[in-house]
Amino acid sequence: MTPFPWLSALILLPLVGATALMLMPRDDDRAVRVWATVFAAAELALSLPLWWRLDLGDPGFQLVEKRDWIPALGASYHLGVDGISSLLVLLTTLLTLLAVVGAFRAVDKRTREFYALLLALEAGMIGTFLSLDLLLFYLFWEAMLIPMYLLIGAWGGGRRIYAAIKFFLFTMAGSVLMLVAILWLYFLNRSATGVATFDLEAFYQLPIAPAAQVWLFLAFAVAFAIKVPMFPFHTWLPDAHVEAPTAGSVILAAILLKMGTYGFVRFAIPLFPTASATFTPWIVVLALIGIWYGAVVAMVQPDLKKLVAYSSVSHLGFVMLGLYAMNPQGYAGAMLQMLNHGISTGALFLLVGVIYERRHTRLIADFGGLWKPLPVYASVFMVVMLSSIGLPGTNGFVGEFLVLLGAFRTQPWWAAAAAVGVILSAVYMLWMFQRVMFGPVTRPENERLTDLTFRERLVFAPLLALIVWMGVMPQPFLDRMQPSLDRALGLARARAEMSAEWVAPSATPSGVTLPPAAADRAAAGPAAAGPAAAATASAAPGGTP
Repeated sequence: MTPFPWLSALILLPLVGATALMLMPRDDDRAVRVWATVFAAAELALSLPLWWRLDLGDPGFQLVEKRDWIPALGASYHLGVDGISSLLVLLTTLLTLLAVVGAFRAVDKRTREFYALLLALEAGMIGTFLSLDLLLFYLFWEAMLIPMYLLIGAWGGGRRIYAAIKFFLFTMAGSVLMLVAILWLYFLNRSATGVATFDLEAFYQLPIAPAAQVWLFLAFAVAFAIKVPMFPFHTWLPDAHVEAPTAGSVILAAILLKMGTYGFVRFAIPLFPTASATFTPWIVVLALIGIWYGAVVAMVQPDLKKLVAYSSVSHLGFVMLGLYAMNPQGYAGAMLQMLNHGISTGALFLLVGVIYERRHTRLIADFGGLWKPLPVYASVFMVVMLSSIGLPGTNGFVGEFLVLLGAFRTQPWWAAAAAVGVILSAVYMLWMFQRVMFGPVTRPENERLTDLTFRERLVFAPLLALIVWMGVMPQPFLDRMQPSLDRALGLARARAEMSAEWVAPSATPSGVTLPPAAADRAAAGPAAAGPAAAATASAAPGGTP
């Protein structure tokens, strides 16, 4: 009996939902909202077994699906999930549902198209996390651009066209570099083994010359750094966040930015460890600059949404610092920080969206004393704000602590420098909260504001529960991610040792240089790479696509 293609269903269900919404009557907004919620909730329910079905003792990819896609090129439809991608998929399905429900009042024009694009974007994000074939990964990576571009350009603010085009051009520029690097890897592998494939596991076994690693790493790293975004590739982010609708900002901050950090964990570091180590000082410096710069610029922002946007630059700097600490504590902290940022910053954008719907302004100067008319809203805002600055007992503390611990074990001054960013984040968040929530009510119109509705409380309830759960009991999350993180770190170290054994150029196809063991395998032909490799080679006549 053929196993149920569960991972494919996770990608297909949102696409089915998007198609179904587009077939509904254009003017039936209530039905569109209901069915969008149904499909988003069904997707969350379908993803929940990822929490308990994965074998925690197996650090590799599980629930694998692999079928021929473009046999002449060696491209396959190859999906798999591990402790890293499973948690990011769960974060995606949860935040998409909350974004759908949170947009009920915010979107009243072209509702059908708006929710269809949200579901299509969800499919692209999940496909990106599950893809184990680099050509398939690139397809999903690029597919995400279109829905987000349209969400910003059609439902955004006054400068939405500028923000959408800037977002598209920045991301596309990095994507083109990554595509060139993927093709380079493809031809390297075919020259070394005679096998035409885009399979990630095959590339994990491919020896790559240190000089080639430098260029390949730079191509992947620039694409991922733009998406993170790292300083100085961050300039598209504030514009995109400020102009995007609230649901778009939530998805952009909570999920899309994690594509960049995920790319470093899954591709850039393990595939090119020697080059990654070479550029570690530069990346750490840029991460630290991002931590400080994002915090200082957030401190002087007059707009609530732009303040939260710049806080993302600072928080994602911690993720990059944890990854390049290159130890288990740093990796675990970086992964937790990815999840924490998705939860806390997603909640902050939802909170800003709530007050914007009521007052149609995001300027801090237009508020003051909101705790009196909006006590529930202010209480939720306080918990989320404290989570964002890493108060002990909240999810933000555990991630930042592990990142600082990992950084300290590698280089103590990294941790000392990053700790300044923790202090700065407390400054800008607490100062913003004081100006918005405390003191007398500064504007008469603020006295008549209504507190959170039942629907809005339902949206924030799971986020508050996760903030407390991950802060008090982080071990269930660490148990699921640590084996896969250790495997990724071990793979990078093993491949670094492989690069250290590099020998002078030899007479291999296309002038590719190999370590001795790889050179012996290449001389023996495709059969030496195993039955699967030989079969793939025979599927490509003459060894050419």
